[in-house]
Amino acid sequence: MGNMKIVPMDAYRWKIPRSGAMRVPGIIYADESLLKDIQKDEALKQVANVASLPGVVKSSLAMPDIHWGYGFPIGGVAAFDCDDGIISPGGVGYDINCGVRLAATFLEEKDISKLREKLADALWQNIPAGMGVSGPVKLTVKEQKKVLARGSEWAVERGYGTASDLEATEDGGRMAGADPDEPGPRAMKRGLKQLGTLGSGNHFLEVGVVDRVFDSRTARAFHLFENQVVIMLHSGSRGFGHQVCDDFLRAMSRRQAKKKEFDLPDRQLACAPVGSAAGLRYYAAMACAANYAWANRQILMSGAGDVFLKTLGISPRDFGMRLVYDVCHNMAKKEDHVVDGKKRRLCVHRKGATRALPPGHEGLCEPYRDFGQPILIPGDMGSGSYVMAGRRRAADETFASACHGAGRALSRNACRKAVRGRAIHRELAEKGVAVRWTGRLTLAEEAPEAYKDISRVAEVVHGSGIAGKVARIRPVIAIKG
Repeated sequence: MGNMKIVPMDAYRWKIPRSGAMRVPGIIYADESLLKDIQKDEALKQVANVASLPGVVKSSLAMPDIHWGYGFPIGGVAAFDCDDGIISPGGVGYDINCGVRLAATFLEEKDISKLREKLADALWQNIPAGMGVSGPVKLTVKEQKKVLARGSEWAVERGYGTASDLEATEDGGRMAGADPDEPGPRAMKRGLKQLGTLGSGNHFLEVGVVDRVFDSRTARAFHLFENQVVIMLHSGSRGFGHQVCDDFLRAMSRRQAKKKEFDLPDRQLACAPVGSAAGLRYYAAMACAANYAWANRQILMSGAGDVFLKTLGISPRDFGMRLVYDVCHNMAKKEDHVVDGKKRRLCVHRKGATRALPPGHEGLCEPYRDFGQPILIPGDMGSGSYVMAGRRRAADETFASACHGAGRALSRNACRKAVRGRAIHRELAEKGVAVRWTGRLTLAEEAPEAYKDISRVAEVVHGSGIAGKVARIRPVIAIKG
């Protein structure tokens, strides 16, 4: 980090004061221990770089799960004025609308304990996972364009889940402004066979048990109770979204080199004015990828529910699966926020961060209006995950944003070296987690120590007041691509 100055604001917030080309300060959400971890890579330098971009508003933010990424840090949040600010593919990321979906059930842990291994096998055999794997839905180009325009609605109309799922999905599972003619031919080709697939890397499907409730009133509103079996999955827009990002990064880099409208501290921050032709084209293509991801998660969760019914031999009535919420990461959204007492239209980039609407916000569906938006924060395979709810302070300080997970503490290469010679699947089994995976290096790269302490991360979010803890989930089955 060199000589970068970091000033404590309180127990959970730290400031990078304006210096050099920075137009706004940087604000880091972390405790002292997490801050030391964060300082081990270049993530805070990236926070300062983002703070130098045109039209940036108020501050460049770092959530407690922040780590080094492409251009923008992962766990970074920044908002840009829609009139004179920019939009950047690096501020969204390659896996556009990578997100997490949580479903509640009527089942308790005792209902699956004797069938845990059988259920793990069935989920592994029926949920396509891994790099480049094909899914159960084969699309024509014409049908794919409908997916890109309509997102989760398209999947529900074809029998994957129910209409009530749309209410419990961010933006109803459909991002406005999508133009199916914007993504390039390679992106379209990659998307034809990957709908309904989990993917690889840190993507997963987990069966968990609610092992602690912190806020019983909000937990009831979210249909959660202690010892309950829940299903959580993490996936995104697959090769389609990756290609959209790659295509527009190249195009914006060429544009930047030609126009030279302003100096970039890092070429990975290639961008264009929000309202420019290039900016509008990227937004329209990004929205297509977002809709693809929502349809993908809708299909995946529906398939997981079918596996439960068949494996356990129970009826849908006894199973009682219902979507708690679907939150997205890796997005740039045009939203209204109050800044210095004035309402402004902003393009909010959340890269490895999630939306966190407070109670009373008009963007919340009616069942959650009095409680705040459900926020899903997955940890590693061995520890667990948190369900939280958005609070007023998020709207005031972070453009209604919170963290999206534990965040990596070790790079994939470092983690492989750290666990060399160990049998991670046996270690997880001793903790009561049945794991299934593909890829020779997957478990080595995704071992529990690869990630920060999820309880510390959740405590920072809770203690800072941007979200409140509702429940904790302990994993019992993990499916990794």
